Amino acid sequence: MANTKKQKHHTQSKTKKTSKRQRRTKIIVYIMIIAMILSVFTAGLAYFING
Repeated sequence: MANTKKQKHHTQSKTKKTSKRQRRTKIIVYIMIIAMILSVFTAGLAYFING
């Protein structure tokens, strides 16, 4: 039981070290998803307007 606690603590410290990189990649992924959604909406509007 004590061994699992040590492993959890170890993984927490590991995630703290790579938090900057993970945050940056998360932001990039969110920006890409938002850009894809916007492009889909603009393409749909252009198709709807042109008929």
